[in-house]
Amino acid sequence: MQHFQDSVYKLIVETSTNLPADVRLAIQSAQEREDAGTRSAISLSTIGNNIDMAECNVSPICQDTGMPTFIIHCPVGANQIVMKKQILEAVAQATKDSKLRSNSVDSLTGSNTGDNLGPGTPVVHFEQWERDEIEVKLILKGGGCENKNIQYSLPTELDGLGKAGRDLDGIRKCILHAVYQAQGQGCSAGFIGVGIGGDRTSGYELAKQQLFRRVDDVNPIEDLQKLEDYIMEKANTLGIGTMGFGGQVSLLGCKVGVMNRLPASFFVSVAYNCWAFRRQGVLLDANSGDIKEWVYEKGETVSMKKEAAASAEASERREVVLQTPVTEEQIRQLRVGDVVIINGPMYTGRDALHKYLMDHDAPIDLNGAAIYHCGPVMAKDEAGEWHVKAAGPTTSSREEPYQGTIIKKFGIRMVIGKGGMGAKTLAALQEHGAVYLNAIGGAAQYYAQCFKKVNGVDFLEFGTPEAMWHLQTEGFAAIVTMDSHGNSLHAEVDKNSLEKLSLLKETVFA
Repeated sequence: MQHFQDSVYKLIVETSTNLPADVRLAIQSAQEREDAGTRSAISLSTIGNNIDMAECNVSPICQDTGMPTFIIHCPVGANQIVMKKQILEAVAQATKDSKLRSNSVDSLTGSNTGDNLGPGTPVVHFEQWERDEIEVKLILKGGGCENKNIQYSLPTELDGLGKAGRDLDGIRKCILHAVYQAQGQGCSAGFIGVGIGGDRTSGYELAKQQLFRRVDDVNPIEDLQKLEDYIMEKANTLGIGTMGFGGQVSLLGCKVGVMNRLPASFFVSVAYNCWAFRRQGVLLDANSGDIKEWVYEKGETVSMKKEAAASAEASERREVVLQTPVTEEQIRQLRVGDVVIINGPMYTGRDALHKYLMDHDAPIDLNGAAIYHCGPVMAKDEAGEWHVKAAGPTTSSREEPYQGTIIKKFGIRMVIGKGGMGAKTLAALQEHGAVYLNAIGGAAQYYAQCFKKVNGVDFLEFGTPEAMWHLQTEGFAAIVTMDSHGNSLHAEVDKNSLEKLSLLKETVFA
Protein backbone atom coordinates (compact mmCIF):
# COMPACT_ATOMS: atom_id res chain seq x y z
CA MET A 1 0.00 0.00 0.00
CA GLN A 2 2.36 2.68 -1.24
CA HIS A 3 -0.22 5.47 -0.74
CA PHE A 4 -1.50 4.52 2.74
CA GLN A 5 0.62 7.06 4.64
CA ASP A 6 -0.33 9.89 2.28
CA SER A 7 -4.02 8.99 2.63
CA VAL A 8 -3.77 9.06 6.42
CA TYR A 9 -2.04 12.45 6.24
CA LYS A 10 -4.89 13.78 4.08
CA LEU A 11 -7.38 12.40 6.63
CA ILE A 12 -5.59 14.21 9.47
CA VAL A 13 -5.57 17.52 7.61
CA GLU A 14 -9.24 17.20 6.64
CA THR A 15 -10.30 16.30 10.18
CA SER A 16 -8.36 19.17 11.77
CA THR A 17 -9.37 21.91 9.33
CA ASN A 18 -12.81 21.12 7.92
CA LEU A 19 -15.89 20.17 9.96
CA PRO A 20 -18.08 17.55 8.21
CA ALA A 21 -21.46 18.50 6.77
CA ASP A 22 -23.60 16.84 9.46
CA VAL A 23 -21.85 18.83 12.21
CA ARG A 24 -22.17 22.07 10.26
CA LEU A 25 -25.91 21.49 9.80
CA ALA A 26 -26.32 20.97 13.55
CA ILE A 27 -24.54 24.29 14.22
CA GLN A 28 -26.68 26.01 11.57
CA SER A 29 -29.79 24.72 13.33
CA ALA A 30 -28.52 26.18 16.59
CA GLN A 31 -27.92 29.54 14.90
CA GLU A 32 -31.54 29.59 13.72
CA ARG A 33 -32.91 28.71 17.16
CA GLU A 34 -30.88 31.19 19.20
CA ASP A 35 -32.44 34.56 19.97
CA ALA A 36 -31.10 37.28 17.68
CA GLY A 37 -28.42 39.58 19.05
CA THR A 38 -27.77 37.65 22.27
CA ARG A 39 -24.29 36.70 23.44
CA SER A 40 -24.92 33.12 22.33
CA ALA A 41 -26.15 34.19 18.89
CA ILE A 42 -23.13 36.42 18.34
CA SER A 43 -20.84 33.60 19.48
CA LEU A 44 -22.47 31.14 17.08
CA SER A 45 -22.00 33.62 14.25
CA THR A 46 -18.30 33.89 15.13
CA ILE A 47 -18.08 30.10 15.30
CA GLY A 48 -19.57 29.88 11.81
CA ASN A 49 -17.05 32.38 10.46
CA ASN A 50 -14.23 30.49 12.17
CA ILE A 51 -15.30 27.23 10.49
CA ASP A 52 -15.18 28.85 7.07
CA MET A 53 -11.84 30.51 7.83
CA ALA A 54 -10.29 27.21 8.89
CA GLU A 55 -11.47 25.53 5.68
CA CYS A 56 -10.17 28.42 3.56
CA ASN A 57 -6.82 28.66 5.39
CA VAL A 58 -6.44 24.86 5.71
CA SER A 59 -5.53 25.53 9.35
CA PRO A 60 -6.80 23.97 12.58
CA ILE A 61 -10.37 24.88 13.50
CA CYS A 62 -9.29 24.85 17.15
CA GLN A 63 -5.72 25.15 18.40
CA ASP A 64 -6.24 22.15 20.70
CA THR A 65 -6.15 19.30 18.21
CA GLY A 66 -6.53 16.86 21.07
CA MET A 67 -5.50 13.24 21.26
CA PRO A 68 -5.59 11.79 17.71
CA THR A 69 -7.64 8.61 18.02
CA PHE A 70 -7.75 6.23 15.04
CA ILE A 71 -10.19 3.35 14.55
CA ILE A 72 -9.07 1.08 11.69
CA HIS A 73 -11.07 -1.76 10.16
CA CYS A 74 -9.00 -3.93 7.87
CA PRO A 75 -9.32 -7.28 6.08
CA VAL A 76 -7.68 -10.42 7.40
CA GLY A 77 -4.01 -10.48 6.47
CA ALA A 78 -3.44 -6.71 6.42
CA ASN A 79 -0.05 -5.79 7.91
CA GLN A 80 -1.03 -3.82 11.00
CA ILE A 81 2.59 -3.28 12.06
CA VAL A 82 3.41 -1.41 8.84
CA MET A 83 0.11 0.47 8.93
CA LYS A 84 0.70 1.72 12.48
CA LYS A 85 4.24 2.82 11.62
CA GLN A 86 2.93 4.86 8.69
CA ILE A 87 0.14 6.34 10.84
CA LEU A 88 2.78 7.57 13.30
CA GLU A 89 4.82 9.08 10.47
CA ALA A 90 1.72 10.83 9.10
CA VAL A 91 0.93 12.26 12.56
CA ALA A 92 4.49 13.54 12.96
CA GLN A 93 4.39 15.17 9.51
CA ALA A 94 1.02 16.81 10.19
CA THR A 95 2.43 18.22 13.44
CA LYS A 96 5.49 19.56 11.65
CA ASP A 97 3.17 21.20 9.09
CA SER A 98 1.10 22.88 11.87
CA LYS A 99 -2.04 20.87 11.08
CA LEU A 100 -1.82 19.37 14.58
CA ARG A 101 -0.56 21.01 17.76
CA SER A 102 2.21 19.18 19.59
CA ASN A 103 0.16 17.63 22.39
CA SER A 104 2.14 14.60 23.59
CA VAL A 105 3.52 15.38 27.06
CA ASP A 106 5.54 13.11 29.33
CA SER A 107 3.35 12.61 32.40
CA LEU A 108 6.32 12.45 34.77
CA THR A 109 8.64 15.17 33.48
CA GLY A 110 6.14 17.43 31.71
CA SER A 111 8.35 17.58 28.60
CA ASN A 112 6.63 17.83 25.21
CA THR A 113 7.85 15.42 22.52
CA GLY A 114 7.14 18.05 19.85
CA ASP A 115 5.82 15.58 17.27
CA ASN A 116 2.70 14.09 18.93
CA LEU A 117 4.45 10.74 19.31
CA GLY A 118 5.14 8.95 22.57
CA PRO A 119 3.82 6.16 24.78
CA GLY A 120 0.07 6.07 24.23
CA THR A 121 -0.02 8.82 21.60
CA PRO A 122 -1.61 8.70 19.17
CA VAL A 123 -4.30 6.16 20.07
CA VAL A 124 -4.64 3.47 17.39
CA HIS A 125 -7.24 0.68 17.48
CA PHE A 126 -7.32 -2.11 14.87
CA GLU A 127 -10.30 -4.35 14.18
CA GLN A 128 -10.66 -6.96 11.45
CA TRP A 129 -13.73 -7.18 9.25
CA GLU A 130 -14.88 -9.28 6.30
CA ARG A 131 -14.79 -6.51 3.71
CA ASP A 132 -11.95 -6.08 1.22
CA GLU A 133 -11.23 -2.36 1.76
CA ILE A 134 -9.68 -0.59 4.74
CA GLU A 135 -11.61 1.96 6.79
CA VAL A 136 -9.72 4.54 8.83
CA LYS A 137 -11.68 6.83 11.14
CA LEU A 138 -10.17 9.64 13.18
CA ILE A 139 -11.46 11.84 15.99
CA LEU A 140 -9.62 14.88 17.37
CA LYS A 141 -11.13 15.57 20.80
CA GLY A 142 -9.56 18.47 22.65
CA GLY A 143 -8.53 18.48 26.31
CA GLY A 144 -11.13 21.05 27.35
CA CYS A 145 -14.05 18.83 26.43
CA GLU A 146 -12.18 15.65 27.41
CA ASN A 147 -11.95 17.06 30.93
CA LYS A 148 -15.76 17.29 31.06
CA ASN A 149 -16.20 13.57 30.41
CA ILE A 150 -17.89 11.99 33.40
CA GLN A 151 -18.74 8.50 34.62
CA TYR A 152 -21.51 7.64 37.06
CA SER A 153 -21.88 4.49 39.16
CA LEU A 154 -25.53 3.75 39.84
CA PRO A 155 -27.27 4.15 42.18
CA THR A 156 -26.10 7.65 43.05
CA GLU A 157 -27.31 11.06 44.23
CA LEU A 158 -27.16 13.92 41.74
CA ASP A 159 -27.35 17.68 42.34
CA GLY A 160 -30.79 18.93 41.39
CA LEU A 161 -32.07 15.51 40.38
CA GLY A 162 -31.90 13.43 43.54
CA LYS A 163 -31.51 9.66 43.44
CA ALA A 164 -30.60 8.01 40.14
CA GLY A 165 -31.38 4.31 40.29
CA ARG A 166 -30.31 1.34 38.21
CA ASP A 167 -32.90 1.82 35.49
CA LEU A 168 -33.62 3.87 32.37
CA ASP A 169 -34.79 6.81 34.46
CA GLY A 170 -31.54 6.80 36.43
CA ILE A 171 -29.64 6.80 33.13
CA ARG A 172 -31.75 9.77 32.00
CA LYS A 173 -30.79 11.73 35.10
CA CYS A 174 -27.09 10.98 34.64
CA ILE A 175 -27.09 12.27 31.07
CA LEU A 176 -28.91 15.48 32.01
CA HIS A 177 -26.48 16.01 34.86
CA ALA A 178 -23.53 15.46 32.50
CA VAL A 179 -24.73 18.33 30.30
CA TYR A 180 -25.31 20.56 33.33
CA GLN A 181 -21.89 19.94 34.89
CA ALA A 182 -20.06 20.77 31.66
CA GLN A 183 -21.51 24.30 31.59
CA GLY A 184 -19.44 26.38 29.13
CA GLN A 185 -16.13 24.72 30.00
CA GLY A 186 -16.49 22.10 27.27
CA CYS A 187 -17.13 24.78 24.60
CA SER A 188 -20.88 24.34 24.51
CA ALA A 189 -23.08 23.84 22.66
CA GLY A 190 -21.64 20.33 22.42
CA PHE A 191 -22.26 16.73 21.45
CA ILE A 192 -22.33 13.78 23.84
CA GLY A 193 -21.73 10.07 23.42
CA VAL A 194 -23.14 7.87 26.17
CA GLY A 195 -22.12 4.33 27.08
CA ILE A 196 -24.45 2.30 29.30
CA GLY A 197 -22.92 -0.70 31.06
CA GLY A 198 -19.56 -2.37 30.59
CA ASP A 199 -16.76 -1.82 33.09
CA ARG A 200 -15.02 1.47 33.83
CA THR A 201 -12.76 1.15 30.80
CA SER A 202 -15.12 -0.34 28.21
CA GLY A 203 -17.91 2.03 29.26
CA TYR A 204 -15.85 5.09 28.36
CA GLU A 205 -14.73 3.43 25.13
CA LEU A 206 -18.37 2.73 24.21
CA ALA A 207 -19.24 6.35 24.94
CA LYS A 208 -16.51 7.66 22.63
CA GLN A 209 -17.55 5.19 19.92
CA GLN A 210 -20.98 6.86 19.87
CA LEU A 211 -19.31 10.06 18.69
CA PHE A 212 -18.52 8.36 15.38
CA ARG A 213 -22.24 8.07 14.63
CA ARG A 214 -23.76 10.61 12.25
CA VAL A 215 -25.62 13.46 13.89
CA ASP A 216 -28.82 12.65 12.00
CA ASP A 217 -28.86 8.87 12.41
CA VAL A 218 -31.60 7.00 14.31
CA ASN A 219 -30.84 4.61 17.16
CA PRO A 220 -31.98 1.07 16.19
CA ILE A 221 -32.97 0.37 19.84
CA GLU A 222 -36.38 1.96 20.40
CA ASP A 223 -35.87 2.78 24.10
CA LEU A 224 -32.54 4.45 23.34
CA GLN A 225 -34.04 6.37 20.43
CA LYS A 226 -36.68 7.76 22.77
CA LEU A 227 -33.99 8.58 25.34
CA GLU A 228 -31.85 10.43 22.78
CA ASP A 229 -34.87 12.47 21.64
CA TYR A 230 -35.81 13.26 25.23
CA ILE A 231 -32.30 14.42 26.13
CA MET A 232 -32.09 16.63 23.04
CA GLU A 233 -35.36 18.30 24.03
CA LYS A 234 -34.82 18.71 27.76
CA ALA A 235 -31.10 19.50 27.82
CA ASN A 236 -31.85 22.52 25.69
CA THR A 237 -34.19 23.90 28.37
CA LEU A 238 -31.33 24.29 30.86
CA GLY A 239 -30.33 27.72 29.55
CA ILE A 240 -26.58 27.10 29.49
CA GLY A 241 -26.15 28.23 25.88
CA THR A 242 -23.07 28.73 23.74
CA MET A 243 -19.89 29.09 25.84
CA GLY A 244 -22.09 29.03 28.94
CA PHE A 245 -23.35 32.53 28.13
CA GLY A 246 -27.00 31.49 28.58
CA GLY A 247 -29.29 30.71 25.66
CA GLN A 248 -31.65 28.34 23.91
CA VAL A 249 -29.16 25.71 22.69
CA SER A 250 -26.85 23.82 25.05
CA LEU A 251 -26.64 20.46 23.24
CA LEU A 252 -26.22 19.73 19.53
CA GLY A 253 -26.31 15.94 19.54
CA CYS A 254 -26.80 12.93 21.82
CA LYS A 255 -25.94 9.33 20.91
CA VAL A 256 -26.40 6.42 23.34
CA GLY A 257 -25.03 2.86 23.19
CA VAL A 258 -25.43 -0.09 25.54
CA MET A 259 -23.50 -3.22 26.48
CA ASN A 260 -23.80 -5.88 29.16
CA ARG A 261 -22.33 -5.34 32.62
CA LEU A 262 -21.37 -7.19 35.78
CA PRO A 263 -24.18 -7.69 38.33
CA ALA A 264 -22.36 -5.55 40.90
CA SER A 265 -21.54 -2.67 38.54
CA PHE A 266 -23.79 -0.23 36.67
CA PHE A 267 -21.83 2.52 34.93
CA VAL A 268 -23.14 5.36 32.79
CA SER A 269 -20.20 6.93 30.92
CA VAL A 270 -20.50 10.22 29.06
CA ALA A 271 -17.99 11.50 26.50
CA TYR A 272 -18.51 15.23 26.01
CA ASN A 273 -17.37 16.82 22.76
CA CYS A 274 -17.23 20.54 22.00
CA TRP A 275 -18.96 22.21 19.05
CA ALA A 276 -15.68 21.75 17.11
CA PHE A 277 -16.68 18.12 16.54
CA ARG A 278 -13.72 16.97 14.45
CA ARG A 279 -14.19 13.44 13.19
CA GLN A 280 -13.82 12.07 9.69
CA GLY A 281 -13.03 8.79 7.99
CA VAL A 282 -11.88 7.30 4.69
CA LEU A 283 -12.37 4.03 2.83
CA LEU A 284 -9.09 2.94 1.25
CA ASP A 285 -8.17 0.53 -1.49
CA ALA A 286 -6.51 -2.38 0.34
CA ASN A 287 -3.91 -2.83 -2.42
CA SER A 288 -2.80 0.74 -3.11
CA GLY A 289 -3.95 2.62 0.02
CA ASP A 290 -5.64 5.25 -2.16
CA ILE A 291 -8.75 6.99 -0.86
CA LYS A 292 -11.91 5.56 -2.43
CA GLU A 293 -14.42 7.70 -0.55
CA TRP A 294 -14.91 9.83 2.55
CA VAL A 295 -17.03 8.30 5.31
CA TYR A 296 -18.75 11.57 6.25
CA GLU A 297 -19.84 14.17 3.72
CA LYS A 298 -17.17 16.85 3.56
CA GLY A 299 -17.89 20.24 5.04
CA GLU A 300 -17.56 22.48 2.02
CA THR A 301 -21.02 21.39 0.90
CA VAL A 302 -22.47 23.50 3.74
CA SER A 303 -21.44 27.17 3.99
CA MET A 304 -21.38 28.63 7.49
CA LYS A 305 -21.48 32.30 6.50
CA LYS A 306 -24.13 33.94 8.65
CA GLU A 307 -24.10 37.34 10.28
CA ALA A 308 -25.61 37.71 13.73
CA ALA A 309 -28.85 39.68 13.66
CA ALA A 310 -29.16 42.81 15.75
CA SER A 311 -31.49 43.12 18.74
CA ALA A 312 -32.44 45.54 21.46
CA GLU A 313 -30.01 43.77 23.79
CA ALA A 314 -27.18 44.25 21.29
CA SER A 315 -27.90 47.95 20.95
CA GLU A 316 -27.61 48.34 24.74
CA ARG A 317 -24.36 46.39 25.00
CA ARG A 318 -21.29 48.52 25.69
CA GLU A 319 -18.18 48.13 23.59
CA VAL A 320 -14.94 49.36 25.12
CA VAL A 321 -11.61 49.63 23.31
CA LEU A 322 -8.54 49.23 25.52
CA GLN A 323 -4.85 49.66 24.76
CA THR A 324 -2.57 47.54 26.91
CA PRO A 325 -1.18 48.03 29.47
CA VAL A 326 -4.35 49.21 31.22
CA THR A 327 -4.99 50.93 34.54
CA GLU A 328 -7.10 49.91 37.52
CA GLU A 329 -9.34 52.92 36.86
CA GLN A 330 -10.13 51.65 33.36
CA ILE A 331 -10.88 48.17 34.69
CA ARG A 332 -13.18 49.40 37.46
CA GLN A 333 -15.39 50.99 34.81
CA LEU A 334 -16.13 47.63 33.18
CA ARG A 335 -19.19 45.51 33.98
CA VAL A 336 -20.30 41.98 33.16
CA GLY A 337 -21.64 41.96 29.61
CA ASP A 338 -19.30 44.60 28.22
CA VAL A 339 -17.48 43.70 25.01
CA VAL A 340 -13.81 44.64 25.23
CA ILE A 341 -11.64 45.19 22.15
CA ILE A 342 -7.96 44.80 23.04
CA ASN A 343 -5.03 46.36 21.19
CA GLY A 344 -1.38 46.18 22.16
CA PRO A 345 0.83 43.55 23.80
CA MET A 346 -0.76 40.34 25.12
CA TYR A 347 0.92 37.35 26.74
CA THR A 348 -0.13 33.72 26.64
CA GLY A 349 0.04 31.65 29.78
CA ARG A 350 -1.20 28.18 30.65
CA ASP A 351 -0.59 25.58 33.36
CA ALA A 352 3.22 25.46 33.27
CA LEU A 353 3.64 29.25 33.29
CA HIS A 354 1.16 29.79 36.12
CA LYS A 355 2.88 27.18 38.25
CA TYR A 356 6.27 28.78 37.50
CA LEU A 357 5.13 32.32 38.32
CA MET A 358 3.94 31.29 41.78
CA ASP A 359 7.59 30.94 42.90
CA HIS A 360 9.55 33.04 40.38
CA ASP A 361 9.64 36.51 38.86
CA ALA A 362 8.17 37.11 35.43
CA PRO A 363 10.58 37.65 32.52
CA ILE A 364 8.86 40.96 31.70
CA ASP A 365 6.82 43.62 33.53
CA LEU A 366 3.20 42.35 33.74
CA ASN A 367 1.76 45.39 35.53
CA GLY A 368 -1.44 46.33 33.66
CA ALA A 369 -1.02 43.37 31.32
CA ALA A 370 -3.47 40.99 29.66
CA ILE A 371 -2.78 37.27 30.16
CA TYR A 372 -4.39 34.93 27.62
CA HIS A 373 -5.06 31.33 28.61
CA CYS A 374 -4.03 29.92 25.25
CA GLY A 375 -1.76 27.25 23.82
CA PRO A 376 -1.42 28.36 20.20
CA VAL A 377 -0.35 26.47 17.11
CA MET A 378 2.82 28.23 15.96
CA ALA A 379 4.94 27.98 12.82
CA LYS A 380 8.40 29.35 12.05
CA ASP A 381 9.17 30.63 8.56
CA GLU A 382 12.47 30.32 6.67
CA ALA A 383 13.67 33.61 8.12
CA GLY A 384 13.20 32.27 11.64
CA GLU A 385 10.13 34.41 12.40
CA TRP A 386 7.26 32.88 14.38
CA HIS A 387 3.65 33.12 13.16
CA VAL A 388 0.38 32.32 14.93
CA LYS A 389 -1.55 29.65 13.01
CA ALA A 390 -4.37 28.99 15.52
CA ALA A 391 -5.04 30.64 18.88
CA GLY A 392 -8.36 30.08 20.64
CA PRO A 393 -8.69 30.10 24.45
CA THR A 394 -8.13 27.13 26.72
CA THR A 395 -10.29 26.24 29.73
CA SER A 396 -9.46 28.65 32.54
CA SER A 397 -10.62 26.61 35.53
CA ARG A 398 -7.29 24.75 35.62
CA GLU A 399 -5.59 27.99 36.67
CA GLU A 400 -7.95 28.61 39.61
CA PRO A 401 -5.35 27.53 42.23
CA TYR A 402 -2.87 30.11 40.89
CA GLN A 403 -4.74 33.02 39.32
CA GLY A 404 -5.61 35.13 42.36
CA THR A 405 -2.06 35.06 43.68
CA ILE A 406 -0.60 35.91 40.27
CA ILE A 407 -2.99 38.84 39.79
CA LYS A 408 -1.88 40.25 43.15
CA LYS A 409 1.82 39.52 42.66
CA PHE A 410 2.24 41.00 39.17
CA GLY A 411 -0.57 43.56 38.81
CA ILE A 412 -2.30 41.78 35.93
CA ARG A 413 -5.49 43.58 34.92
CA MET A 414 -7.10 41.28 32.34
CA VAL A 415 -7.34 37.50 32.35
CA ILE A 416 -8.70 35.99 29.12
CA GLY A 417 -9.86 32.40 28.62
CA LYS A 418 -13.02 30.35 28.39
CA GLY A 419 -15.43 28.72 30.80
CA GLY A 420 -14.94 31.15 33.67
CA MET A 421 -13.15 30.82 36.98
CA GLY A 422 -14.09 30.28 40.59
CA ALA A 423 -14.66 32.16 43.84
CA LYS A 424 -10.97 32.61 44.66
CA THR A 425 -10.26 34.36 41.36
CA LEU A 426 -13.47 36.41 41.60
CA ALA A 427 -12.38 37.70 45.00
CA ALA A 428 -8.95 38.63 43.60
CA LEU A 429 -10.52 40.49 40.68
CA GLN A 430 -12.58 42.53 43.12
CA GLU A 431 -9.76 43.21 45.58
CA HIS A 432 -7.04 44.12 43.09
CA GLY A 433 -9.02 45.63 40.20
CA ALA A 434 -8.99 43.12 37.36
CA VAL A 435 -11.50 41.43 35.04
CA TYR A 436 -12.00 38.05 33.44
CA LEU A 437 -12.85 38.08 29.73
CA ASN A 438 -14.44 35.06 28.05
CA ALA A 439 -13.24 34.50 24.50
CA ILE A 440 -15.05 32.06 22.19
CA GLY A 441 -13.69 28.56 22.66
CA GLY A 442 -12.56 26.81 19.51
CA ALA A 443 -12.50 29.99 17.41
CA ALA A 444 -8.80 29.55 16.74
CA GLN A 445 -8.72 31.08 13.26
CA TYR A 446 -10.86 34.05 14.25
CA TYR A 447 -8.45 34.98 17.04
CA ALA A 448 -5.26 34.11 15.15
CA GLN A 449 -5.96 36.97 12.74
CA CYS A 450 -5.85 39.40 15.70
CA PHE A 451 -2.16 38.66 16.35
CA LYS A 452 -0.21 40.76 13.92
CA LYS A 453 3.28 39.98 15.17
CA VAL A 454 5.10 37.69 17.57
CA ASN A 455 7.28 40.01 19.66
CA GLY A 456 9.07 37.21 21.48
CA VAL A 457 8.76 34.02 23.47
CA ASP A 458 9.85 32.81 26.89
CA PHE A 459 9.96 29.30 28.33
CA LEU A 460 9.93 27.51 25.00
CA GLU A 461 11.40 24.62 26.95
CA PHE A 462 7.89 24.11 28.38
CA GLY A 463 6.74 23.16 24.86
CA THR A 464 4.98 25.28 22.25
CA PRO A 465 1.52 25.22 23.89
CA GLU A 466 2.87 26.05 27.36
CA ALA A 467 5.42 28.70 26.37
CA MET A 468 4.84 32.38 27.12
CA TRP A 469 4.25 34.03 23.76
CA HIS A 470 4.50 37.83 23.46
CA LEU A 471 1.88 38.80 20.89
CA GLN A 472 1.15 42.15 19.29
CA THR A 473 -2.64 42.33 19.27
CA GLU A 474 -5.15 44.27 17.20
CA GLY A 475 -8.92 44.03 17.51
CA PHE A 476 -9.13 41.08 19.93
CA ALA A 477 -12.76 40.94 21.15
CA ALA A 478 -13.99 39.17 24.29
CA ILE A 479 -16.84 39.55 26.78
CA VAL A 480 -16.50 40.56 30.43
CA THR A 481 -18.02 37.66 32.36
CA MET A 482 -16.38 38.33 35.76
CA ASP A 483 -15.85 41.94 36.78
CA SER A 484 -14.05 43.82 39.55
CA HIS A 485 -17.32 44.36 41.47
CA GLY A 486 -17.96 40.73 42.45
CA ASN A 487 -20.25 39.83 39.55
CA SER A 488 -19.91 36.53 37.64
CA LEU A 489 -22.02 35.52 34.65
CA HIS A 490 -20.74 31.95 35.08
CA ALA A 491 -22.04 31.67 38.64
CA GLU A 492 -25.37 33.15 37.54
CA VAL A 493 -25.82 30.72 34.62
CA ASP A 494 -24.77 27.78 36.83
CA LYS A 495 -27.36 28.73 39.46
CA ASN A 496 -30.14 29.24 36.92
CA SER A 497 -29.40 26.02 35.04
CA LEU A 498 -29.38 24.03 38.30
CA GLU A 499 -32.83 25.41 39.09
CA LYS A 500 -34.05 24.32 35.65
CA LEU A 501 -32.39 20.93 36.06
CA SER A 502 -34.33 20.36 39.29
CA LEU A 503 -37.59 20.75 37.33
CA LEU A 504 -36.65 17.54 35.47
CA LYS A 505 -36.35 15.50 38.67
CA GLU A 506 -39.61 13.58 38.39
CA THR A 507 -39.55 10.07 36.92
CA VAL A 508 -40.14 9.91 33.16
CA PHE A 509 -39.13 6.37 32.19
CA ALA A 510 -40.85 3.94 34.57
